[in-house]
Amino acid sequence: MPGWLCGLVEESFFVGCGLHEDRKKNEKNIFCLGCCTSICPHCAPAHPSHPLLQVRRYVYNDVVRLDDLEKLIDCSFVQVGAAVADVCRLPYTINSAKAVFLKPRPQSRPPKVSGNICLTCDRILQDPFHFCSLYCKVDHIMLRGEDLSSILFRFDESDFTDSHLECLRVDGTDPLDEDRNSPGGGGRRKHKSGGGFFPQMVLSLSNRRKGAPHRSPLS
Repeated sequence: MPGWLCGLVEESFFVGCGLHEDRKKNEKNIFCLGCCTSICPHCAPAHPSHPLLQVRRYVYNDVVRLDDLEKLIDCSFVQVGAAVADVCRLPYTINSAKAVFLKPRPQSRPPKVSGNICLTCDRILQDPFHFCSLYCKVDHIMLRGEDLSSILFRFDESDFTDSHLECLRVDGTDPLDEDRNSPGGGGRRKHKSGGGFFPQMVLSLSNRRKGAPHRSPLS
């Protein structure tokens, strides 16, 4: 299993970055595919040529946009719509884009009804899905002793540059510093912040920056 996949499904996101404890908006919500670790927007300049993946928050769980994740791995049969107990069975979206849960969500009780369930964690699913999260699909394949190479893609690093992240400034400037140095904010618009076979990994770093107020919150 490639290191980036192990890190992506094992890492904790949306926690404070230990390297930037004194900075505002220091949640870790970016995953560096090159270093296999999570970073915050303040860490991103230290990864200038590395492919970066934006992680988002949906009902207190880590998700990645389906369009982004499908450039890395085959997400077929992983549910991209809400489960029976979530949000009225309607497909959920992040800024008008479908998203995939990275990890299985905690269940307060076992399912009471029979039907289509996740092959790994038994969460109730909509048809025709077999897995509730990316973790569950990968774990199921590994438990069966199958080769993960069949679902992994060679990705173009140009698709994962910092210019593709909504949480970073394309020009590399730090909006937090501008807010701090500009009297009264200078009239600037304020930004919002937005089982297994997997070994535990020692990781560090990750956060992100929200868009202008007219955007939907990602976290």
